[in-house]
Amino acid sequence: MTKSPVWLSERVQWIGALDPDMRSFDIILKTPNGTTYNAYAVRGSDGVAVVDTVKAECADQFFERLEAVARYDEIKVIILNHLEPDHTGALPELMRRAPQAKLYISQSAQLMIKALLNQQDVEFTSVGTGDTISLGDRTLKFLHTPYLHWPDTQCTYLEEECILFSGDVFGCHFCDERLFNDKVGDFRFAFEYYYAHIMRPFREHVINALQLIEPLPINIIAPTHGPILRDKPTSYIQRYRDLSGQGLQSEVNADEKTLLIFYISAYGSTTQMARMIRDGAEQVAGVRASLYDMEGGDSDLFVDLVEDADGILIGSPTINGDAVKPAWDLVSSFAKINVKGKLAGAFGSFGWSGEAVRMLEDRMRGLKMRLPLDGVRIKLIPSLDELEQCRKYGQEAGEHLMGVNAPRVIDMATLLASRKELIN
Repeated sequence: MTKSPVWLSERVQWIGALDPDMRSFDIILKTPNGTTYNAYAVRGSDGVAVVDTVKAECADQFFERLEAVARYDEIKVIILNHLEPDHTGALPELMRRAPQAKLYISQSAQLMIKALLNQQDVEFTSVGTGDTISLGDRTLKFLHTPYLHWPDTQCTYLEEECILFSGDVFGCHFCDERLFNDKVGDFRFAFEYYYAHIMRPFREHVINALQLIEPLPINIIAPTHGPILRDKPTSYIQRYRDLSGQGLQSEVNADEKTLLIFYISAYGSTTQMARMIRDGAEQVAGVRASLYDMEGGDSDLFVDLVEDADGILIGSPTINGDAVKPAWDLVSSFAKINVKGKLAGAFGSFGWSGEAVRMLEDRMRGLKMRLPLDGVRIKLIPSLDELEQCRKYGQEAGEHLMGVNAPRVIDMATLLASRKELIN
């Protein structure tokens, strides 16, 4: 494996590291093609800037490439677009070798940098959108793009050459020593997979970042992982725009709310409950309620629906003191998307103890979903009165969704009596 730098332009070189044998990243991501840790050197008439570094285990590659393009005493600027260890592992040694260099991080990174380096005397300058650094005849401009995918993330734009050093945005885990997107193999799957698992939970922040990025003339996108995008770079920006769009916009009117009711049933009781909940919800004007049997679908197929929905109810029987696996698979898939603040609830039938509903509710609360109603639990086969309870639950869920439910009236005498009982 060659350790030579790679030229993006006459003034910009890739000085990163290749990690072709990595097969798992941050536990949750599979990397069948390995990954790269992309770092860059930018030369101006007044010195050199280093944009990001690499993880500690790959530091030798980084320093060998850096030394091929610059002396340490020429380095005036070190920019960190993201503080995760795979981008900052070589930073302490770089700061030791180039002590005169000034460190630039985002404003949101200030509380993280000292803990990351385990040093209290780290000197740095925090920057925000619109701030610039001059290297003489080269200018680096900052774009604050938080939560892509950490709070500290930013992008850096080289104005004279229209190169966007994008951090993790527009990156992917795909290692090919040919580096450029018009030279490497087909990495489309890796690009989409990376977006789905890293960027998708922060879709609103992606949209905000695109508003900063899209007006810029861009010749090259230089991310911190995966191929450098020099061929049709704006097509990758457009792909992010497409992936971040609302999938249900054309189906749902602006004055409507969507309620998804997922269920799975062992003997049909939870199915009956789900249907009555749907009927109740649809009595509320503006609510579009949909039923989905989890036994007939994969959670990955449902996650797109959940992302665009306003409310989610999950029905599961209790088997062996737990909710069933498809219900847990569905809730686990919520980690890929932003469900904070969405209305949620649970329901289900049981034979003995009925823990499933409470367990699902606890997990959804942990995801910061909004659960205004206690879930419905029914033992064995629901009676007509219990089915009416389900209908009422669906109606109240729909009212909460539309913001038309009556506020709860608290009886002070009852409240005081309950408090006195607790004290005694």
